[in-house]
Amino acid sequence: MTTTEKEPQSSKLTRLADIVDESPAIQKSQAGSANVLPQILCQRYRIERLLGVGGMGAVYRAKDLLRAHFGDPEPWVALKALNESFVEYPDANALLYSEYALTNRLHHAHIVRLHDFGIDQPSQRAFITMELLKGPTLDQLIEAHPSGLPWIELQNIAIPLLQALVCSHKHGVLHGDLKPSNVILTDDGVRLFDFGLGQAMDGLLPGLPRLSRKRIAAWTPRYAALELINGEPLTASADVYAMACILYELSGGLHPFSRLTAQQAKDMQQDQSLQRPANLPAQCWPALRNALAFDKQQRTMDAVGLLEVFSAPKANWLADVLRNSWPVRPRSGN
Repeated sequence: MTTTEKEPQSSKLTRLADIVDESPAIQKSQAGSANVLPQILCQRYRIERLLGVGGMGAVYRAKDLLRAHFGDPEPWVALKALNESFVEYPDANALLYSEYALTNRLHHAHIVRLHDFGIDQPSQRAFITMELLKGPTLDQLIEAHPSGLPWIELQNIAIPLLQALVCSHKHGVLHGDLKPSNVILTDDGVRLFDFGLGQAMDGLLPGLPRLSRKRIAAWTPRYAALELINGEPLTASADVYAMACILYELSGGLHPFSRLTAQQAKDMQQDQSLQRPANLPAQCWPALRNALAFDKQQRTMDAVGLLEVFSAPKANWLADVLRNSWPVRPRSGN
């Protein structure tokens, strides 16, 4: 045991505070500016670099100074804060907390794990800390497979992804911005993340603020269901449409409607010429085709139904062809 491990707890915390105060990353001139994200938040999380920017928030790699001080070999976290353009939005911090509260209800192996929600007092900037995910996102995987994934590989991604969506909907949480770049392939499996545009279903967590989609259309247009584009409320069916677009891309390598919005594709009647991707088993096509319907009244498939279809063993098509073409006739008696 080292002498550092023998130090009293209070001494360690005092030394940690000294480290933070002496850090050149602190920019006191920015402390009172809500538009500038400090490099150290809550005297604990040091921003290292930007990982990605979404519709409302930006995600950074950050070092947890407290964990590092106590010798944690993996002190890094992902830290999400609102983009500067959204900081002045009414109840901005409350909206970020809404994302935290919704996602924190979902304890699932294939949904990102959150750590904490905090507000840095000097800057009044809110943030969420979560597990730092490493691996390619589905958009990178799709780009690397322009003809689509083989069925077994596709199934190994589709099943856990659909399980995550089923869990989310079962607990009353709508994602609101399903797209390939919000799914990552880590060493220990698929992770669905970024519920920043999500909301609770009616009756769940009624006290949380709701994002006004009429004022902020931050979702990705080519994965937005037609009713969202027309200003209607987010529903589980809209999530299913976006998920169907992802599954189609994974199986065929291309967006089902040439990366057009649902409105543009409907105007061009692209749904009339939509074909089953070659790598997708025929048994899955009716369900996926239904989930891609522009009209929400015709889109009767839900996440549970898609999961059941994609989890089923691939049908032995050759046996079916032989059975239908040459039916077995009973032998006549001798």
